Amino acid sequence: MALPSVKTLEDCANYSQVVKPYLPQLYELPWKVVDAVSNRESLLELYKNTNPLVSGLGFSIFLGAIFLVASEINRNYSQVDRMWSLLPTIYIAHFAAWSHLNHLPSQRLDLVLLWSAIWSARLTFNYWRKGGYEVGSEDYRWEIIRRKVPPPLFFIFNVTFISFIQSIILFLLAAPTYIILLSSNFEKDVTAADLCFTAVQLSLVLSEWFSDQQQWDYQNAKRQYQKTAKVPRGCGFTQAELDRGFITSGLWAYCRHPNFAAEQTIWFVLYQWSCFASKTLYNWAFLGPLFLIMIFQGSTWLTELISSGKYPEYKFYQKQVGAHVPSLTPYRAPSATPKVIRTSDLAKRQKTEQKVE
Repeated sequence: MALPSVKTLEDCANYSQVVKPYLPQLYELPWKVVDAVSNRESLLELYKNTNPLVSGLGFSIFLGAIFLVASEINRNYSQVDRMWSLLPTIYIAHFAAWSHLNHLPSQRLDLVLLWSAIWSARLTFNYWRKGGYEVGSEDYRWEIIRRKVPPPLFFIFNVTFISFIQSIILFLLAAPTYIILLSSNFEKDVTAADLCFTAVQLSLVLSEWFSDQQQWDYQNAKRQYQKTAKVPRGCGFTQAELDRGFITSGLWAYCRHPNFAAEQTIWFVLYQWSCFASKTLYNWAFLGPLFLIMIFQGSTWLTELISSGKYPEYKFYQKQVGAHVPSLTPYRAPSATPKVIRTSDLAKRQKTEQKVE
């Protein structure tokens, strides 16, 4: 059977019943795919008869190999980054499609897919407008890490974390949907709680849009200020704010990384949704949100290490405002700050240094 036979809602989240018995299918799956292709058998039937958690996990491992090869050939390590906004929704769509193909109750899965598709659209747009899909584009942090780590160690880091682990984590973020799929056999219709979870998710996506748009507006105004040494008309920022070098208004006045905070919360809420659907206090699907939080902790540490080195006032900002947990009061610039290097002056210095080089 492709799905376990569970007798209670609690069983839907029991690792020993709904995950462990199907892991052997993961080892057999590549050979079954080869046999189906060589014997011209229906891949659709193989897909329908394979446990959806196993087929999704297998696909994430396959993608890890592609990411590894592509990153090493191109010497560009943002291959997973380009798919970050798409893969969780693709996996959720996979669970929903599998459920529909097997004529199982799918209304609740469709609801999960709805907010996830909106999440993907927003994040993909934001990544695109920042140039993430341009040829040769790469997250600047990978270059910094490459300079600090010997090539053999960085290759091992790429084989393990960058290519494979991140790919699997993106699948694990969607894994709570599997529990919701199983629990839908007991509660087939969308409940009021499902609608509440969806409303929370959409609210978090909306908060991400506001925070990313505020950052986008600030960075555009700062770039124009650096070029012209004049505060752009109607930008909404003062010269002092642009000289500071980083945004401290809007949502960023209360949280140093409001977009990061919302992103982590979104996938934690989906996990909580699976707990509620299966009437369990906790379950194995916590792995996805847990690993995501760990990634953001490391990413935030590196990002802030760079920012504190570039902007003198950033350390004051760190003391007043929480990184991911919002502060109750907004940021207030210190009355007497260290010597501030204007971003316009910094741009001029960089141009002079480039000429000298």
